[in-house]
Amino acid sequence: MILTNTHISTLQSDDSFGLIEHGAIAVRGETIAWVGTAKDIPVKYHDDVAHDLGGRLVTPALIDCHTHVVFGGNRAREFELRLNGASYEDIALAGGGIVSTVTATRVAGEDALLADALTRVDAMIAEGVTLIEVKSGYGLDQDTELKMLRVARAIAKARPIDVRTTFLGAHAVPADYAGRADAYIDEVCIPALRAAYANRLVDAVDGFCEGIAFDPTQIARVFDVAMELGLPVKLHAEQLSNIGGTKLAARYGALSADHVEYATDADAAALAASGTVAVILPGAFYTLREVQAPPIQSFRDHSVVMALATDCNPGSSPLTSPLLAMNMACTLFRMTPLEALLGMTAHAARALGEKNRGRITAGSRADMNVWNAAHPAELSYRIGFNPLHSRIFKGSL
Repeated sequence: MILTNTHISTLQSDDSFGLIEHGAIAVRGETIAWVGTAKDIPVKYHDDVAHDLGGRLVTPALIDCHTHVVFGGNRAREFELRLNGASYEDIALAGGGIVSTVTATRVAGEDALLADALTRVDAMIAEGVTLIEVKSGYGLDQDTELKMLRVARAIAKARPIDVRTTFLGAHAVPADYAGRADAYIDEVCIPALRAAYANRLVDAVDGFCEGIAFDPTQIARVFDVAMELGLPVKLHAEQLSNIGGTKLAARYGALSADHVEYATDADAAALAASGTVAVILPGAFYTLREVQAPPIQSFRDHSVVMALATDCNPGSSPLTSPLLAMNMACTLFRMTPLEALLGMTAHAARALGEKNRGRITAGSRADMNVWNAAHPAELSYRIGFNPLHSRIFKGSL
């Protein structure tokens, strides 16, 4: 097919929206074959099925590169407790937080977990998402971690969306291992990772490097196994404090370091040197009412690639709107609309190790969004408004 009567934000580079007025896009199978102005359409595409887009804006489809959409229960009560003065750390140390979701996830069946996850995924699809990352980490035992990863894989069979799965066994220390984090890593986390790999359920490995979770030495043991298995790594780093997670991620050549509110200028330099993406997660910052913003200007100064994601999860970011995440990134962190769109497209793809997504160029995957908008800045500007007209997934409108 060929898409005509449109203006296009190609994002061919990181320097501009790459706007083409009066543009056209030729699609062959699942791939973009050509993009340019309508008057320059090559003769070989003249007989293609044409779709007149009515002058609408086309951008790359959105990518959510950090989610926890598979989980049981909810944590609305903890939201109330935080509003009454309890901190995230207070709740976690009292047996709430991640551990409370673990209890609900362990007892839930796969069908129930999938049904609940699809309600969240449907909201993302409705705003133009075509690829999501889904983490485990609410099992903290081998059976439930594998169950979560199976459900994550099932999402792509139930909906027109691609899924990348991430093993997050090092997410929290379960109650039965309280005070024995090293034993949990050795006896549960690493064996579960090996089992997930053996069952072809995992695409990457993550960890929560924080004072209330695991220290860099413990995470490094998990990462060593990931390296042995040939799996890329990423890391929740410097969300609530700085204990060296960002530098650890850089040392292992991680795909991404996520949250990074407490990252320093030296951390930014380390990320730049390793090519690790900084994933910005304004939903958690907003929900937890944090005051330490990520060092956006330092990332700019060091040319660190910045991605953006919802961090959809039941506790710290019950957010399923990538468009709202873009607005939050601009409003709370002073990211520009261009940075926000790149963060939800090309840079999000890079954070997942995807090389042919997130830009409208010949040879790229034909995942695109058609918007009822005149300029791509509108996608970050509006609050609670969805201008999506249609979505193109694997070359199909």
